[in-house]
Amino acid sequence: PQKPSFHVHRDNPVPAVPFFGYRILKNLSMQDVFPWINKIALYRAQWQFKQGDRTPREFELYLQENVEPIFERFKTQTVREKILEPKVIYGFYKCYSEGNDLVVLDGSAQNELNRFTFPRQSREPFQCIADFFRPKGDEPDLVAFHAVTMGKRASEVEHKLFKANKYTEYLYLHGLSVEAAEALAEYTHLLIRRDLGIDGKDKRTKDEIFRQGYQGSRYSFGYPACPNLEDQKKIFHLLPAEKIGITLSEAFQMAPEQSTSAIIVHHPQAKYFSV
Repeated sequence: PQKPSFHVHRDNPVPAVPFFGYRILKNLSMQDVFPWINKIALYRAQWQFKQGDRTPREFELYLQENVEPIFERFKTQTVREKILEPKVIYGFYKCYSEGNDLVVLDGSAQNELNRFTFPRQSREPFQCIADFFRPKGDEPDLVAFHAVTMGKRASEVEHKLFKANKYTEYLYLHGLSVEAAEALAEYTHLLIRRDLGIDGKDKRTKDEIFRQGYQGSRYSFGYPACPNLEDQKKIFHLLPAEKIGITLSEAFQMAPEQSTSAIIVHHPQAKYFSV
């Protein structure tokens, strides 16, 4: 295998964490989650509002006058009717890297719980997620995982709207529930950075944070640096996500659809990259 040509610093401290293993967060409020919704992704990608021939300023005003009220209406409705039910399971584990593998250990660092094999770039700088963890023989490193969901009621309500030919309402609710799951993941990542004691590196604005304006990275399976969806099974082995109502299909897709999982890396050099 290619050796990484970029140098991963080994002088960053391994954070101390409040616990090893997993924890479930249930009493979450949508008021904590809504501020983390990426409105650009919601309004443009999910809800398909296009700038067209408007200037950026005109488009901004258009969104404020016409789209913000839709967002506010659905926020109110989803809370009132308990359509979105945020639940989170997350955990911390000791680990080390071995070539392209990340080996996950129990709290005693004696027993191997799981092993993830990540692809390495075939071109410069030959990065691989495993590079961001201390190698075997060094002091054990630390990895976090999370799985979050908006619950199954959102899908049930969407299904009813679709069957009733209420396609616009369906589109609005579906887009919001998918982006709310992403917002819950972003919020959970913040809680994890707080537990790791690295949240002091966070940028000030949400827009900067959405562009990875923080220390480390959050990688979800199916994305370029970790394309193997089957690895979801390994996360579910470490985090019993069925306890918060998430199941995996035979194709390793999460149900309800408004769910997401990730591996969280604390190393300052860890950012998104393609393989």
